[in-house]
Amino acid sequence: MRKRKPKVRVIAPDPRYGDPMVTQFVNNMMLDGKKGTTFRAFYDAMDIVKERTGGEEHATWKKALNNVMPHVEVRSRRIGGATFQIPIEIRAKRRVSIGMKWLIGFARKRSGKGIAEKMAAEIIAASKGEGAAVKRKEDTHKMAESNRAFAHFKV
Repeated sequence: MRKRKPKVRVIAPDPRYGDPMVTQFVNNMMLDGKKGTTFRAFYDAMDIVKERTGGEEHATWKKALNNVMPHVEVRSRRIGGATFQIPIEIRAKRRVSIGMKWLIGFARKRSGKGIAEKMAAEIIAASKGEGAAVKRKEDTHKMAESNRAFAHFKV
């Protein structure tokens, strides 16, 4: 049994949108501690999103993130010599962080020039309900659905 829950860190809101979720996203995106560079890349991506969609870029990003966040996942559990994939609901904080990591990861794998361009393309695709990150979410949900028979083995 664990002693106590770790303190939840308060994340400062970002300068442009005043949203702590944006700061969390940028923190996940950051490489080698270069936060300024990462913020610039993220804002450039948001400018590209605004230019291409003609709509509110922050709302598009939020929609993309919601489309990517999984609601259930499968966890492996060994029961009597056999390993079962047990579907489990994901708690809110983990849901958000998984969604962000998938969005960033698949944006990095995309073809294109520069991270801003790739990120913009992935955000636009995800907001429309397509793209690799949304596919990952759907695959995860399918996996959980097909293993629903083992849901009674709670982890």
